[in-house]
Amino acid sequence: MEGPDVRGHYEELAGEYDEHWVYGSDYVPWMSGRIVEALGLGTTDRIADIGSGTGLFAREAAEQLKPRHPILCVDPSEAMLSQLGAPPPADLAPIVASAEDVAEGRARLPYEQLDAMWLKESVHHVAHPAHTLRGLADRLAPGGRLLVVMLPATIQYPLFEAALARFEELQPDPAVIEGHLRAAGLEAGLSYVEHELRIDRDKYLGMVRARYMSLLSTFSDSEIEKGIEEMQVAHPEPVLVFPDRFAFVLGQRRGESSDEHHGR
Repeated sequence: MEGPDVRGHYEELAGEYDEHWVYGSDYVPWMSGRIVEALGLGTTDRIADIGSGTGLFAREAAEQLKPRHPILCVDPSEAMLSQLGAPPPADLAPIVASAEDVAEGRARLPYEQLDAMWLKESVHHVAHPAHTLRGLADRLAPGGRLLVVMLPATIQYPLFEAALARFEELQPDPAVIEGHLRAAGLEAGLSYVEHELRIDRDKYLGMVRARYMSLLSTFSDSEIEKGIEEMQVAHPEPVLVFPDRFAFVLGQRRGESSDEHHGR
């Protein structure tokens, strides 16, 4: 799913990852709820969170959904998956594998087919998105759904200018991902959701210093410190308020609809 530098970034961040992602108490339940809603998840669905990290969103989705089958938390980082707990909750099953491993059939999954899967902000780590998304689509049961949650091509985060410019340079276009899902034989659509973030400025600066976004791992310590100085000048306010906007790219395999399949 990602090169050694990015994988190392997440290995180092694993122990404090959740702290950096929980902007506020409502963020994770909000995002998990949007994922559950977009995928139309039902209690009998066989579900995988591809690139799950610490299982932050899968855990909340399981809490909301009460699934009969454990949600598969698939991630190449053992350090991240270890944050699920030992043993992990009964409704979550850690799988040490990358998106490519699942797509190519190298990962041993407990389900022959999946009814739903999501990739939350991990598609940009995939080396060959078109090929990998096609392989993931092939793992879907008839009526199965695949959701790619990703940032738009541009963001309004209060980051330093060089980070924003590099983001735009590296970030895939959601419309291109939608095209990949169509090419994989899925009926696909693109929509957007938005959530207002309010976060203490000093906490956010600390998150940037800890490189909470993998994008920030491409900057040296001195570049990060210079960027933080720039942010402090640009944002003297004690609480940062900015929109967190996400593209939801949803694909569905033709065949028996999920509602008919699960009797919802």
